[in-house]
Amino acid sequence: MYTIDETEMLLNEIAEEIPQELYNELNGGIVLKEEAKLHPQNKAKDLFILGEYHRDSRLGNFIAIYYGSFVQTFGNASLAEYKEQLRKVLKHEFLHHVEGLAGVQDLEIEDAVEIQNYLKLWDRKKG
Repeated sequence: MYTIDETEMLLNEIAEEIPQELYNELNGGIVLKEEAKLHPQNKAKDLFILGEYHRDSRLGNFIAIYYGSFVQTFGNASLAEYKEQLRKVLKHEFLHHVEGLAGVQDLEIEDAVEIQNYLKLWDRKKG
């Protein structure tokens, strides 16, 4: 299992890989939150939110990464796999940011389809 400090260090390394132009209007930055966050539509406490993009009139635009969710999902992974999953989620949230600035919702639609697939799979397992 990885500590929050190790996760923050990895996240900072990954954040440095992101082109500076993509930080435009991400005035709240990248925030590593300690908690695990379950998706509201989870069926068996198995669907964690790993990251979220927020547009908030008071807090600004920011990306939240959930340390607790990462530990629950990837806590036993190798360091390379753990870092790769952090990279994947951070890039995903940056894409939400860029699409949000452009007024595009393609990734939101893709995420909704993923949730629908999860729910269908759950129904098949149950039925």
